[in-house]
Amino acid sequence: MGESLVPKMFSAVGSGRGPNIYGSNGTSDRSVSAGMRGFSSPFGNDEALFDSYDAFVPANVPEPGPFLDGHDVLTGKEHLAFHRLTRELFEKRTVYDMTFNYNLARLNIDTRHPDAGYRYAEEADDPTVLRAEFTPTTPFCPQAHTLTIASFRAWNGLSDRHEYDLVRVRSAPTHHQSDSINERLEALETSYRETGEITTDAEGDEGMTARIERALQEDRTDETFEDVPF
Repeated sequence: MGESLVPKMFSAVGSGRGPNIYGSNGTSDRSVSAGMRGFSSPFGNDEALFDSYDAFVPANVPEPGPFLDGHDVLTGKEHLAFHRLTRELFEKRTVYDMTFNYNLARLNIDTRHPDAGYRYAEEADDPTVLRAEFTPTTPFCPQAHTLTIASFRAWNGLSDRHEYDLVRVRSAPTHHQSDSINERLEALETSYRETGEITTDAEGDEGMTARIERALQEDRTDETFEDVPF
């Protein structure tokens, strides 16, 4: 799709690419969320339950699945740098997990769910392509479809913010509907490769995200979300 005219802002440490602007003191989760009005969650928000965005804790992130097999899986500082950027992009595009009432990137550092979240890998034959595999908290997570598609749109719709020409997204096979979810993601990816544009799905893939954003902006209460299809 060609080189972006906007300077790439993410750099993987040790790859010979420029400095990582988010550094070891990346924007705090509190400041990132300042623009979002939250709603109460029965799961709590005790900071002691979360790792730092500057600490790669292998025991608290999912194992790379088959979509990443044979590719250059990001670990340590490289994983952290891209995931801090992911938090920024997800905040901008309102990629929120409504069950836990937080930016989806936060799932990676939630110690209550050590096997859930995103893992990343650069494609072995093309390091300008990043693979991202999402492992939901349960095999029946009702948001997996919406969250993975929203993630694809955030990463690729804001591609000027990172160094990859394409971020490919898949659901891990642990989800009971991973095949159908991944078929939809493949279709979005194919369209993006062909047109360079993020398509809008007439069936309403963005419906939940749009409703979250509207409700938060209008400062509605929890009762507003009773009809959200969890």
